[in-house]
Amino acid sequence: MQTRPDIHSGLDALMRHAVAIGVAIVALLPAARGFSPTFGWMPLWLVAMPLCAWWALHRFRMPAPEADEAAAPVRMRRRAGAQARRRRVSMPRSRHSQAA
Repeated sequence: MQTRPDIHSGLDALMRHAVAIGVAIVALLPAARGFSPTFGWMPLWLVAMPLCAWWALHRFRMPAPEADEAAAPVRMRRRAGAQARRRRVSMPRSRHSQAA
């Protein structure tokens, strides 16, 4: 499998091993296919979560370290002045509040 250059190869190998070990544990140990009062459904934590992390590693780019501040994107500046205030909205009185 060819990896993109922005994916750290050590982290990719770690995720691959975590998925393989989780699948092996779930396949070989019946207790790993059940529910734990502490952790919940064990295949979720042993297989599904490492798979999601591995998918996220390949699907979403890791942020590159910034070389200098000039390369950083320009952020929008906040407007000067006071914060806007909410208007008071008068609510019509219900019949129940007048009867009391």
